[in-house]
Amino acid sequence: MVYGNPFSNNHLPLSIMHILIVHQAFASLDEPGGTRHHEFARLLVSRGHQVTVIASSISYLTGASSHPSALPAGKGQGRRAEPVEAVRVIRAPVYDAHHKSFFHRVIAFFSFMISSFWIGLRVKNVNIVWGTSPPIFQGVTAWVLARIKRAKFLFEVRDLWPQFAIAVGVLKNPALIFLSTWLERFLYRQSDRVVVNSPGFLDHVLSVGAKRAILIPNGADPLMFDPNRAGDLFHQSHGLKDKFIALYAGAHGMSNDLQIVLESARLLAGKNIQIVFVGDGKEKPALIAQAKEMKLTNVTFLSSVPKNEMPNALAGADACIAILKSLEEYKRTYPNKVFDYMAAGKPVALAIDGVIREVVEAAGCGFFAEPGNPSALADIILRLAEDKIQAREMGLKGRKYLEENFSREKVVDQLLSLLEDMAKEKQR
Repeated sequence: MVYGNPFSNNHLPLSIMHILIVHQAFASLDEPGGTRHHEFARLLVSRGHQVTVIASSISYLTGASSHPSALPAGKGQGRRAEPVEAVRVIRAPVYDAHHKSFFHRVIAFFSFMISSFWIGLRVKNVNIVWGTSPPIFQGVTAWVLARIKRAKFLFEVRDLWPQFAIAVGVLKNPALIFLSTWLERFLYRQSDRVVVNSPGFLDHVLSVGAKRAILIPNGADPLMFDPNRAGDLFHQSHGLKDKFIALYAGAHGMSNDLQIVLESARLLAGKNIQIVFVGDGKEKPALIAQAKEMKLTNVTFLSSVPKNEMPNALAGADACIAILKSLEEYKRTYPNKVFDYMAAGKPVALAIDGVIREVVEAAGCGFFAEPGNPSALADIILRLAEDKIQAREMGLKGRKYLEENFSREKVVDQLLSLLEDMAKEKQR
């Protein structure tokens, strides 16, 4: 169902909600990156509602133009809306050097905060403004737009920022830490609802000011993946025939601790195991250089692929790797990639402790290795490679567990109930 121009003044029936999402890193299914919001938006539109997204014209993951039809910076994006399968996506101009350094990244965040605000002013008849963090600055845009439009403000916490940035060492300046922490508390207190995507975030957001917080967990669409799909095409395309493929898919950043995976690959040298990295990020050039220096022939680096091509990549994997730095803060996360792995029916080599470990162990779909320990990670990859029947059974268990607990279709019912409650409050 496609609605008219989001800038139109034509009023919608009260039973139809118009949700405005402000999300700099939004990715549609034909782009690399996390597609949680596109999948939710499509499902909401299929239920009869209207969704408008204000997104960056530059991919947060790759730094490239964020969509084939997005216009170059300064050439008029924001003056038209492009339909993405009935979801209206408006591309906002941003400073496009955010991969250079933390300073440049902050400039990119502020540029989107400003450009998305001016575009958002023209979007009419909005019931709910949905802001999401990180980056936290776009939460300010969403809050101001909600107040101007007399709409409800939904603030979503996908990562605990600035806590994660401080823990990793990206955010060090005491003044910036103070201001960031103040802004975090302010947005929690100003929101009509706070949504978190991991149960590990609930205590924190409630302790620092959120009045009403609800868990809408990460998950995956099982219909997007076929656990019985053959991986021959992927193997042939990348010269991986007859190898046991342990695949990592996702960002190559500071938090991902992929140097540990390279050390694990060194320990697995001589085995019929290939470690395959699919994705992009600031650390990727250094990782490629390190692999060459270590003379690792059992490591393959591939570019990012759009989400709608990820089923083919995962079909080519025998096991999948999920890893983050060994930090207490990361015990609270529900990484998107783990749910995609489960949906694809792949066993998980998990080097992340905490709440996501509880999911993997409850599903019986993988093995846990202590984060930061390359020997432990190598051991569980080898264990999966040496018993392919068990690995296959574990993958199918994960698929079943995801279908029962974390499918997008089921999770969107929780989201829809929340949004309807908020829209009813607006009408009172």
